Amino acid sequence: MEAGGQRRGTQCWWVAISFSLMLSCVERVSAQIKYSVPEEVKVGSVVGNVAKDLGLDISSLEERRFRIVSGAEDAQFEVNPNNGALYVHGNIDREELCERIHPCIKNLKLVAENPMEIHHVGVEIVDVNDNSPSFQEYEKILEMSESTITGRRFQLPTAHDPDVVTNTVRMYKLNHNDHFSLQIRERGEDKVPFLVLQKSLDREKESEHKLILTAVDGGNPPRSGTLNVTVIVLDSNDNHPTFSQEVYYATIRENTDAGVFVIKLNATDLDEGLNGQIEYFFGGELKGNLYEIFNMDKDTGELRINGEIDFEKTDIFKLDVHATDKGQPPMSADCTVIINVLDVNDNKPEIEVTSLSKIVSEDSKPGTVVALISITDQDAGLNGKYLEVTQILSCFLTGGVLLKSSLEERRFRIVSGAEDAQFEVNPNNGVLYVHGNIDREELCERIHPCIKNLKLVAENPMEIHYVGVEIMDVNDNSPSFTDEEKIVEIPESTLQGKRFQLPAARDPDVVTNTVRMYKLNHNDHFSLQIREMGEDKIPFLVLQKSLDREKESEHKLILTAVDGGNPPRTGTLNVTVIVLDSNDNHPTFNQELYSVTIPENVDRDTSVTRVNATDLDEGVNGKIEYFFGGELNTKLYDTFSLDKDTGEIRVKGEIDFENMDVYKLDVHATDKGQPPMSTNCRVIINVLDVNDNKPEIEVTSVSKIVSEDSKPGTVVALISITDQDAGLNGDVLLKR
Repeated sequence: MEAGGQRRGTQCWWVAISFSLMLSCVERVSAQIKYSVPEEVKVGSVVGNVAKDLGLDISSLEERRFRIVSGAEDAQFEVNPNNGALYVHGNIDREELCERIHPCIKNLKLVAENPMEIHHVGVEIVDVNDNSPSFQEYEKILEMSESTITGRRFQLPTAHDPDVVTNTVRMYKLNHNDHFSLQIRERGEDKVPFLVLQKSLDREKESEHKLILTAVDGGNPPRSGTLNVTVIVLDSNDNHPTFSQEVYYATIRENTDAGVFVIKLNATDLDEGLNGQIEYFFGGELKGNLYEIFNMDKDTGELRINGEIDFEKTDIFKLDVHATDKGQPPMSADCTVIINVLDVNDNKPEIEVTSLSKIVSEDSKPGTVVALISITDQDAGLNGKYLEVTQILSCFLTGGVLLKSSLEERRFRIVSGAEDAQFEVNPNNGVLYVHGNIDREELCERIHPCIKNLKLVAENPMEIHYVGVEIMDVNDNSPSFTDEEKIVEIPESTLQGKRFQLPAARDPDVVTNTVRMYKLNHNDHFSLQIREMGEDKIPFLVLQKSLDREKESEHKLILTAVDGGNPPRTGTLNVTVIVLDSNDNHPTFNQELYSVTIPENVDRDTSVTRVNATDLDEGVNGKIEYFFGGELNTKLYDTFSLDKDTGEIRVKGEIDFENMDVYKLDVHATDKGQPPMSTNCRVIINVLDVNDNKPEIEVTSVSKIVSEDSKPGTVVALISITDQDAGLNGDVLLKR
């Protein structure tokens, strides 16, 4: 997350100038003595006795002006000229002096005059566990869909601890909870924590989870820092609407005016937002005329009369109603509405006079039938009763009352009307026979039993007989579906056990000859569940095994409806399950670590590298954007730019090897799903040194007076030659 350790590529040479030769020697800096001291040590603490360790005469130190000449930046240390002790002069903060560079060594230059001696002392600043791990933010909010599959990982922020080695962050801990565990991933020297979903989420049970992430360093005793992690569970459309009743009953009077309220249906959905908003619709398999008779308010579920209600045409209505939410894909539920129609006395009796005896003898006895009068009333119950005007016998053909020899003469026949043309009676032998094609389904639809009442008469003398003929059902119809194919869209994140209603088959046969069962072809992901709804059986598809769009985006199934005939008849429906993409794949970089090298002073807008991540999801769930990690040192944003669409990193500011020889960048790849998923990679940019610095010469006059009898080799001045460049670029060639 940070820039690489600062490298001061300075190369230093110290040249002692002698009186006789001017330039006498060249030597590279190297510490003759090394000490170590813990940071934060008390001011005045002794680091070591330099004079003693160098073998100097302690009694002459003050006279020879034994001192440190390294400059103001080393003011943390001083040397006591009385005893040669190196002691702490100012507060020492290792993190301020060296940041994350390890080991942290301060090189001191000490000189003594008359004769002049130069000594180099290295002091290692030992890290003390004086910093606790800390997070950039107080709280991290993660949004997770409740349909997230267990095992999914979510990267958490890393803690920062300026201490080094064992005193920096060594581990992370997560408070005990039922749904999440912690996984640590090594990324170079860093440890990156990931939250892992262990148990499925359910927003309807728990919409928010409060967690505490603790970063612990390796100090003794250890120090720690905490981050509050809040997991907000986003709603998935994982609940279907539920009606307050499976079957609703209502009663209305015939001839009720249009617009009159019949009943209000009510379905609820535990989901929120669009996933919980419900609309109501009539079932797609209703008879066409029912849409003209009733009206359903799709928002309120109110059922109102829209057309004519006539008891004599229909005394009971059965309606199927769907409640569908607005989720993607939507989920629905069904109920049945049974509406009983009350009869109103709105029909006058109808009189039909059939003249059978054209001649009436004058000596006819009282009670002789001279005419047949039929009085009918369309109304039911008391509304349809009428006063009898003639006596009607109840007498059957099989009773032997009529003689076969007289049937033709007496004009024995059926007088029920044209609607009974399916039957005729043979006047020669009295046999009732089938005269036209009999289709029980056409005559009675789903009414059971299907009975046709016939009225037969004979003349001279007149007799009236009533015969009931029950039309027995034959299994002459196969179950059938309205459509050849049903397409069901199911998100791949759908939890096992979820049900999806399928269309019911229709079979106009009745009792055992109608639909008795459903079957589903063998497959790995779905089973079938049948639900009784009144006399009907409704099939539901049940998810048995989790779906994975990336492995199989479509499932072909066959639903078979079987009736109870002998032999049974069947009908099939092709069911295509389209697996909708869920954002269940995080982007994946083609490399976890990108390492590149660029020269210093490179031009702005120069391309450095291009990171590349892919996502197996489709649509917005698979579209990736790139961002720098949020905890980068702010100056890095001024040095490099990142194209959020292409992943290309370019130079934005000055690249100076002497200021920074390595950059470490974290890059996030984030998809556009809801909620988005992301992953990280690290980019290490090494900077090559360019010979862009001139050597700098500093002359320190130590001996102000040179005696005329000074011997050859006497040091008269100290020349310091420095070059900021590194390697060969910083090597200085001295010529006489």
